[in-house]
Amino acid sequence: MSKFDKTILVTGGAGFIGSHVVRLFVNKYANYKIVNGDALTYAGNLENLKDVQGKPNYAFAKIDITDEAGVEELFNQYHFDAVIHLAAESHVDRSILDPLAFVKTNVLGTAILLNACRKHWNGNYDGKLFYHVSTDEVYGSLGETGFFTEETPYDPHSPYSASKAASDHFVMAYHDTYGMPVVMSNCSNNYGSHHFPEKLIPLMINNIKNNKPLPVYGKGENVRDWLFVEDHARAIDTIFHNGKLGASYNVGGFNEWKNIDLVHLLCSIMDKKLGRAEGDSAKLITYVKDRAGHDLRYAIDATKLNKELGWSPSLQFEEGLEKTVEWYLSNEEWINHVTSGDYQKYYDVQYEKR
Repeated sequence: MSKFDKTILVTGGAGFIGSHVVRLFVNKYANYKIVNGDALTYAGNLENLKDVQGKPNYAFAKIDITDEAGVEELFNQYHFDAVIHLAAESHVDRSILDPLAFVKTNVLGTAILLNACRKHWNGNYDGKLFYHVSTDEVYGSLGETGFFTEETPYDPHSPYSASKAASDHFVMAYHDTYGMPVVMSNCSNNYGSHHFPEKLIPLMINNIKNNKPLPVYGKGENVRDWLFVEDHARAIDTIFHNGKLGASYNVGGFNEWKNIDLVHLLCSIMDKKLGRAEGDSAKLITYVKDRAGHDLRYAIDATKLNKELGWSPSLQFEEGLEKTVEWYLSNEEWINHVTSGDYQKYYDVQYEKR
């Protein structure tokens, strides 16, 4: 008999959003066993979770969700009551270069996890849950007005968003076909600490610090809704415990910014933090050829999540961005390990060679 009330698998738990979810659950719920399952591909970084590594309700398992036998073995070992599924290939540019990698991880990997739950729960769904974390990019692109709601038709435009749309449909198909208890959320762009520096905000912070060019696609007029990652983790906690089975919830920050305006704001914050003259960092802005299939605007309507479950963002964007900049400037070792690749040695040192 387990001493824990629930054993939860968090896939992709060493990644950006996943590590924040793992940390929140480990610290908040001593009665839950949290198993961080991650393949430790380029964006998986166990240094993100050094602060919870020794806690008795935390465990790490190196697992590729496309490895059916490995997933089966993990379920046999832990007998999971729930899965919070965040493992995914998630960078649009990479999906354009290698779409099949996104199909394999995001579509096949999700189906393998769903099938493992179906097999091991065997129709006994009491207290069980499969929570699928997805993206607003499945909805396609908005014009200058309007918002994505949970009823917005899917219209993906990149291999990444198409793969996530397919995985969303598989989750709901398992709910409809097998009665599997599922919930799903679709979030806007996340920002905050521990973000892999290929993404816009950490890339700009790092490049400004090192006086490197700041590449901006097209004219920088693409609009995104920005969500502080710790607020997203709180939303996942809320939906996990209170979401209606079979429902989906949009999670957004109510923070729409044009890319170019965001870059200028970052430049201004960094000039102050680094003691530079106002406008110095903005001179590094370089306009580059626009990305293929670049959606113009995403904007989330998170009213359902707010009204039904009481969640709302805790920070205004400028406040969250300042906290994010301060974290990156105060964690130079983390940045250096990621940019040099040394972070990939952490697993070997901490787990393989003990």
